[in-house]
Amino acid sequence: MGKTIVITGAGAGLGRALAQRFASEGETVILLGRTLSKVQALADELGAPAMAVECDVSDPASVRTAFTQIAGTHPKIDILINNAGIYEPFTVAEATDEQISGIIDTNLKGPIYCCRAAIPMMEKGGLIINVGSESIAVPFVMLSLYQSSKAGLEMFTTALEAELEEAGIRVALLRAGPMYDEAKSAPGWDRDAAMRFHVGCAKKGLDLQARPVSHSASATGIFRAVIDLPADVRVSHVSIGARRA
Repeated sequence: MGKTIVITGAGAGLGRALAQRFASEGETVILLGRTLSKVQALADELGAPAMAVECDVSDPASVRTAFTQIAGTHPKIDILINNAGIYEPFTVAEATDEQISGIIDTNLKGPIYCCRAAIPMMEKGGLIINVGSESIAVPFVMLSLYQSSKAGLEMFTTALEAELEEAGIRVALLRAGPMYDEAKSAPGWDRDAAMRFHVGCAKKGLDLQARPVSHSASATGIFRAVIDLPADVRVSHVSIGARRA
């Protein structure tokens, strides 16, 4: 019997690639995204039983509403993949209130809200995968808030794993590197900030133009492997990097 998999940020990039893979393998995918039209278009493309649900993970009320909607059709979920995230370079001195709250609320609070909503719908054998970032171990510039949110997510994952051990629900952190997707739109970054980000990284020895980038679909096999682990095996942390093919 197929698994019921909830994926946040499913409208593009890695989330979309995961949905496409799992649906093709007979799993029931529930696609969460801030823009309903995006996830609905993907659900229509994948066909039944794929389900699209509007959800802004940064908003606890939106998360509650989304999981109530999910429970109406799927009272039990097997896997939650917290993939939604915001990535934008800026300095702390120049940061707007919206930039600060947007990154922390989406990248850190969002997975917490979704875990809180999903755990009561999970049983022994369930799995939560939080998508982290290589940025906490790479000397990028102008990403202090992004790096902090992802570092916090790693600490949260470790603590949640211990908290849910008795319930038999596994929790894993998959730290991901850069990925591309033909359908993914370019980020709407401020041009000056983007330029300073590239120049600043180059000064740190990081040539962003030369660094390898993997395709979103190429990373889905790692998620599949973690999902398919035997019940007596635990993987707490996996790092996924890009390399030149």
